[in-house]
Amino acid sequence: MHLEVDHLSHHYGSALSLQDVSFTLPSGGCVAVMGTNGAGKTTLLKCVMGLEPASTGTIRLDDEVANTLKPFERVRRGIGYVPQGREIFPDLSVLENLEIATDFVPAAEHKALFERVYGLFPVLWEMRRRRGGDLSGGQQQQLAIGRALMGNPRLLILDEPTEGIQPNVIQSIEDVITQLKGEMSILLVEQYFDFAKSVGDEYLVIARGSVMGQGRTADLEAEAAREMFSM
Repeated sequence: MHLEVDHLSHHYGSALSLQDVSFTLPSGGCVAVMGTNGAGKTTLLKCVMGLEPASTGTIRLDDEVANTLKPFERVRRGIGYVPQGREIFPDLSVLENLEIATDFVPAAEHKALFERVYGLFPVLWEMRRRRGGDLSGGQQQQLAIGRALMGNPRLLILDEPTEGIQPNVIQSIEDVITQLKGEMSILLVEQYFDFAKSVGDEYLVIARGSVMGQGRTADLEAEAAREMFSM
């Protein structure tokens, strides 16, 4: 899926949270959005997902203007969303958490999707009967990503996938995202610089709701990113 965000602005009441944000995510590519807490990164993802309305500007999914589409309509167009904090269903089993994400997917495709998710995250197969709330933080993050993949997305949106995760699981998630690149487009919010640089093709640095820098992640150095954060 090709995503284009053009001169996007957003307000919370009278407070401007995003101002004139523009970027393009080509099909099969990965854009890493970086910035400090409160910069507007999560708000940007929520606008793309339809959870927050754009005040001005345009969001296009492929060639379709998506501004008026509801979140479930964007899911049907091919967006998978992993929110910050995971938001799994703690009282449902791992299996039930995954099953609940297949509502818009033809039944004939379910078996292949389960096989794919369990192949990417073997721990989910091992713990498929366990309650989501009983999993560790890293396991819950893998479940949240797996749940998004059960919708067979063409665009995967990830909000802080390494937050509060132990290093070995971070590496596992990095390996999965690297494997998914090319199969789908990925829009990623991440504060862990090395992770963002490793998986992202392009970067977008946001500070105080505005784009302070963008380009190829291969060309971005940590010190330059920190300077953009503080602008």
